[in-house]
Amino acid sequence: MNTPVASEETRRKIADLAADSGIGTVHLLGWRDLDDPEAGGSEIHAHNISSIWTQSGLSVTMRTSASVGRPPTASRDGYSVSRRGNRYTVFPRSALAEVTGRLGPCDGLVEIWNGMPFLSPLWRRGPRMIWLHHIHGPMWAMSQPGPIAAAGVALEERIAPRLYRRQHVVTLSHTSREELLEHGFRPELVEVIPPGVDPGFTPGGSRSSTPLAVAVGRLVPVKDFPRLVAAFARVRERVDGAELHIVGEGYERPTIAAAIADHDAEGYVRLLGRISDAELLDLYRRAWTVTSASIREGWGMTITEAGACGTPAVVSDIAGHADAVVQGTSGLLAVDEEALVGGLVRVLGDPAERDRLGRGALDRSATLTWEHAALSNFEVLAADAAERRGTARLDHALVPSR
Repeated sequence: MNTPVASEETRRKIADLAADSGIGTVHLLGWRDLDDPEAGGSEIHAHNISSIWTQSGLSVTMRTSASVGRPPTASRDGYSVSRRGNRYTVFPRSALAEVTGRLGPCDGLVEIWNGMPFLSPLWRRGPRMIWLHHIHGPMWAMSQPGPIAAAGVALEERIAPRLYRRQHVVTLSHTSREELLEHGFRPELVEVIPPGVDPGFTPGGSRSSTPLAVAVGRLVPVKDFPRLVAAFARVRERVDGAELHIVGEGYERPTIAAAIADHDAEGYVRLLGRISDAELLDLYRRAWTVTSASIREGWGMTITEAGACGTPAVVSDIAGHADAVVQGTSGLLAVDEEALVGGLVRVLGDPAERDRLGRGALDRSATLTWEHAALSNFEVLAADAAERRGTARLDHALVPSR
């Protein structure tokens, strides 16, 4: 959707914080950037916050891995992107670029820890913060061979938390925060700042004439689309004419297509692939519900996007989803496949319930803005700078969320 535009008041607050903290240039280290074919919610989060920071006068550079068909350097909505290294070498190459100053001066560093950390506490001494949306846990075994997966779990869950014990960490939801605390992160340093919702997502148009559920996400194992297809085959038996449209691309597409064939669901489950922003908005507005069977999320960005269009959710009850959805008010959380089937039947089959949850979804999404996310995140970075100077937290800094 459109890049968010910050108000003059928000830009002034961030600029004042930048002046007080001495942070004029910010570098972000991430696995992927928004133009990567596998970009998802984490990349949208980084892009929107970076854009608002540049609108406020900051100089922002994002260092990420190379992407096929993309230039090594680019400029996007005011901030710079540097793409070097593959999915594995991006980590040491990014650290080396920072240590040698190859990316230019850096007053504040944001490390985006997406499964594999950049280990910035080992080589960065200046102001920094970490974005850690969730612990990946079983996702390692889904995407890597056994020995690599075991090493990844050990690094993420046992070794790295010790290195980051004095570091400010920002996560997206209270349920994800609880997961981080269980793995040894210090409660006083883990803060919750939810993502925003693009203001372009609004109610409009008309609903589909037939029961329509939509699922949006990268076609990767963690999203568990085969389980969603299996559940929807059971929904179809109880809700006449029900359809499921799946939006997204990824290497799991053949597996999902096979699941659709196994359930003879070709006539009512459609793989739409990547669609335009306008098409996605129209789909959210036409859908009767948004759904997901994902097993790990830091948040449920598609849940709150659809909610801003007045579309309620029926999704798996996991960390992240449990914060994006207000259970029984803006949608339904399902503890297993049976509950997912029951929730979808309930929402697709009961107009009064669907309307009630749709109103709740609108109210929930209205509380989430990218301006708040950008300002609150910069407050954390500015507070880290103040603490490193040996001063108290800035007067207007964020009070840690509990």
